[in-house]
Amino acid sequence: MIGAKLIEMIEIHASQLSRDIATDLITNERTPGFRVSPIEELTPRLFEVLHDLGDWIGDPRSAQVKDEFMMWGAKRFDQRIPLRQVIYGIVLFKQHLRRYIADNGLIAASLPGVESDYVLPMHLLSLQELNATVNQFFDEALYYLVCGYEDAASKSHTPGLTITAPA
Repeated sequence: MIGAKLIEMIEIHASQLSRDIATDLITNERTPGFRVSPIEELTPRLFEVLHDLGDWIGDPRSAQVKDEFMMWGAKRFDQRIPLRQVIYGIVLFKQHLRRYIADNGLIAASLPGVESDYVLPMHLLSLQELNATVNQFFDEALYYLVCGYEDAASKSHTPGLTITAPA
């Protein structure tokens, strides 16, 4: 109930949120490799994920999620973005989503008529379930992203997965 309302509100605001995430990916000190990706390419891709978030969270192990994130991983390998930066990109995405929910009062907006000091147990349970399903979605997305990256690395016959210390 509340989870569905929150997902709907995120999908409605997907345009601004996707621009914010894309900007952070390109400017964040931990993701300099994303600077090779034009913001005009990143923003629509992020928008698609946010706009379809409700469907994807409902079935994070779907073939669509697998295909999408394996493709993202392969593309990031082709762009020679180090795997640690690709993984941190997912972390940034998740952080933006959580911050957006908190900053825009989406939790309060999804609890009409409930005093701020009192949250019904049913509402709290719904929010916990939403958090768990969002986490499961990001875990699956991250797994498929790395699979796509590794598959591309093995097909290219180059050692793209070497582990090096951060600079």
